[in-house]
Amino acid sequence: MSGASTLELSGVHAGYGDFQALFGVGLRVEPGEAVGVVGPNGAGKTTLLRVISGLIRPRAGTLRFGCRDLAALPAHELPGLGIAHVPENRRLFPNLTVEENLRVGAYAKSARARFAERRDHVYAMFPRLKERRHQLAGTMSGGEQQMCAIGRALMSGPRILLLDEPSAGLAPLVVKQVFDLVARIRGEGLTVLIVEQNVAQVLRVVDRAYVLETGRVSAEGTAADLAADPAIRRSYFGGH
Repeated sequence: MSGASTLELSGVHAGYGDFQALFGVGLRVEPGEAVGVVGPNGAGKTTLLRVISGLIRPRAGTLRFGCRDLAALPAHELPGLGIAHVPENRRLFPNLTVEENLRVGAYAKSARARFAERRDHVYAMFPRLKERRHQLAGTMSGGEQQMCAIGRALMSGPRILLLDEPSAGLAPLVVKQVFDLVARIRGEGLTVLIVEQNVAQVLRVVDRAYVLETGRVSAEGTAADLAADPAIRRSYFGGH
């Protein structure tokens, strides 16, 4: 199975209209790894995940997941390959209940048969969602909505989970809870690729990370090495 679900990008260029957001980006995520992509707002982090999940076509470069060429596949086929994307700002259906949102996450034919089993697993991981399963998703707190968005992604039985700015707009205590959840998810063996501005928090839960600045990878290394790097500390840790 080694390499069967390795995510590998090489020389990826992408953008919107006349605007280019990514310039020759390359990265690799091995099965079972948690990898971060960190950098300032506007660095291209969200664009990167949108390219991986098929929402934007790359202008150049290659994207592979195992033996599959992602650039050749329509976005709706990617969940069937085991790629689940938790988008920035969660993008729940606010007028559907928690459980109805989870059902949306299991829309793929292969996932429908295991709906009850995976729903129960999500409720075991997020007991608060079970308590609120009949509540409209739009009426919950930001932290609860983030749990629901992650739970919805897990309903497809993914091999890799793409998390886009999971701490955005959340109170500091809730941010800690969200990263604790990320640590639990990867503790179950799920591969995780997380993009974040909150560098200090993300480096606590990933094995390796890439620094993305103005659409280019400016540094990469183990979480420990990046956390100790003086330039990274000056830029992202307030110099402490």
